[in-house]
Amino acid sequence: MELQTLTYIVVGFTFALYFGIAIWSRASSTGEFYAAGRGVHPVANGMATAADWMSAASFISMAGLIAFNGYDASLFLMGWTGGYVLLAMLLAPYLRKFGKYTVPEFIGDRYYSQTARIVAVICLIVASITYVIGQMKGIGVAFSRFLEMDFATGLFIGMGIVFFYAVLGGMKGVTYTQIAQYCVLILAYTIPAVFISLNLTGNPFPQLGLFSGMVETGTPILVKLNQVVTDLGFAEYTAQKTNTLNMTLYTLSLMIGTAGLPHVIIRFFTVPKVRDARFSAGWALVFIAILYTTAPAVGAMARLNITNTIQTGEIGTPDGNLEYDKRPQWFKNWETTGLLKFEDKNGDGRIQYYNDKNKEFAKKAEAWGWKGNEMIKVDRDIMVLANPEIAQLPNWVIALVAAGGLAAALSTAAGLLLAISSSISHDLLKGVFAPNITEKQELLAARISMAGAIAVAGYLGLNPPGFAAQTVALAFGLAASSIFPALMMGIFAKRVNNVGAVAGMLVGISATLLYIFTFKGWFFIPGTAMLANTPANHFMGISPEAFGAVGAMLNFAVALTVSKMTAPPPEHIQHLVEDIRIPKGASGAIDH
Repeated sequence: MELQTLTYIVVGFTFALYFGIAIWSRASSTGEFYAAGRGVHPVANGMATAADWMSAASFISMAGLIAFNGYDASLFLMGWTGGYVLLAMLLAPYLRKFGKYTVPEFIGDRYYSQTARIVAVICLIVASITYVIGQMKGIGVAFSRFLEMDFATGLFIGMGIVFFYAVLGGMKGVTYTQIAQYCVLILAYTIPAVFISLNLTGNPFPQLGLFSGMVETGTPILVKLNQVVTDLGFAEYTAQKTNTLNMTLYTLSLMIGTAGLPHVIIRFFTVPKVRDARFSAGWALVFIAILYTTAPAVGAMARLNITNTIQTGEIGTPDGNLEYDKRPQWFKNWETTGLLKFEDKNGDGRIQYYNDKNKEFAKKAEAWGWKGNEMIKVDRDIMVLANPEIAQLPNWVIALVAAGGLAAALSTAAGLLLAISSSISHDLLKGVFAPNITEKQELLAARISMAGAIAVAGYLGLNPPGFAAQTVALAFGLAASSIFPALMMGIFAKRVNNVGAVAGMLVGISATLLYIFTFKGWFFIPGTAMLANTPANHFMGISPEAFGAVGAMLNFAVALTVSKMTAPPPEHIQHLVEDIRIPKGASGAIDH
C-alpha cells in the first residue's frame, strides 16, 4: 500500500480513537472539567502525565537538536528529566495536599491576595501560550509532509481536533485521550529506533546501539559519526561547543521551568489522594524515561544517516553529468514542504553538504570546485519524522511516526490550553470578577476561553520564533522566572508575604521577557542598532533560552528582600504552610 494512503488510515484511526474517548468522557461538571473528578488511577495518571509532558519538542524537535548540536543538546535531556524529578519531589505532593484546582488558586490563597492570583494568571498565560506555539509548529510540520498539505492547513486541522476533545471533555476527556496518545507516540518513537539501530549496529536496543560498533566495520557508531562530520568541516559531534556558564544556566532554566509549568502540575490534582500523587509521579518518570533514553540514539543515528544518504560527491572528482538528479527520494519528498531546500551552486548535480564557515575546509572545498554549502535550509524539526524514510523503513513504520508526532503535539497542546482555560474561567472570572456565577456558567466560560486560547495559539503558531524545542525553551524560561519561585517559597518559606511574592513574579518575568525580546529582535530602542542574537552580544554569553534561570534568581532575591522589609504573613497562613509539609498521619496533618 502506498505511503499516503497508509498514513491517512493510521492517522485517521488515531483521530477516531481520540474523538470516541472525548465523547465517552465528556465533562458534565466543573470538577470533571478542571480535575477529572479527582478519580484517575495513579498508573493511568502517570501515563497521561507522560503524554502531557512529552510534547512535540520531545518527540519531534529534541532528537533534531541532538542530531545537529551533538553533545551541546544533552542539556535538554538533563534539564527536562531532572526538572521532572524536581517537580515530583518538591512540588506535586504538596500542591495536591493543598486541594485546589489550579496553580493561580494556590498562589492566591497562599499569599492571601487577589493581586497575587491575577499576576500568577498572567504569568501562566504568557508561559503557556509560548509553549503551545511549539506544539502548533509540530502539528504543522507533521501534517505538511505526511498528508501532503501546506503548513497552515495542517495547523488549522490540528487546532480543530484539539478544540473538539479538549473543549468537550475538559480534564476528564484530555486525561483519557492522553493515555491513548501516549501509547501511540511511544510506539511510534521506539519502533523506528529499533529498526535503525538493528540496521546500523545489529543491536535491537537503541540505548545500547548508540555505544555499539557498526555492522559493516565494527567501528563504534559515535567514533564513526565524529569522523563523518569532521571530514565535512564540522566540529566533533561529541565535543562541547558552547560556553559552560550558558550550558549550566540553560539546563537549570529547563529544570526549574519544568517544575513551574502549570499544565503538568494540574495533572497531580486529578488523583484521589496525596499518596496517589507521589505514585503517579513515579510511574510518569518510568514512562518518560522510555523516550528520553532513546532520544540520544535517534539523534545520532539520524545525523549519520542524513550525512551518508545525501550525495556529497567524491572529493575532487565531479562526474560532470549535470542532468542526472542524485537527490534521494526522501529528500524530494521533504522539499515539497519547504522545510528542506538545496541550491546546486556549482551545477554538478550533487549536493555539497559541508561547513563553509570553516575557513580551512572551505579552501579545500573551493579547490574541488565546491562553491558553498548547498543545503541552504534544514529545519531540524523534520529529523525524527524523516528518519524512517532516510533509513528506507517500511511504509507502515513511516505512517506510525506521523501519527506519533501528531499525538505528542496534540496531547501537550490540550494540556496547555486546559491550563489557560482554567486560569481564565476559574481564577479570573469565578475567583475575582464574578464570584457568584453558577457552575453551569463557569463551565461555559471555561469552554469559551478554551476556544479563544486555541485561536490565539494557532495564529502565533503560523509564525513561530524558532524550532519547536527552542520555542518551548523560551516558555520554560518564563515559567522558571515567575511561577516556580512563587510555588517553592509558598511551600517552604512561610515568611514570604503577598507583597514580596507579587514583586518577585513581576521582576522575574519582566526581566526575562525584556532579555528575550531584545535578543530575538522583537524589541529595540528606536534610534539604536538592534542587538544581534549572537553569543558575543549576550550578557556573559547567556542565551535568551537560558536567561530564565537568571530571572528566577532575581525573583527569589526580590521576594525574600521585600518580604523582610514588610509585615510577615498572618499567623493562620504561616500555620497553613507548615501543615502542607506535614506528612499524612502526623499531628495536625491535613489531607484533601
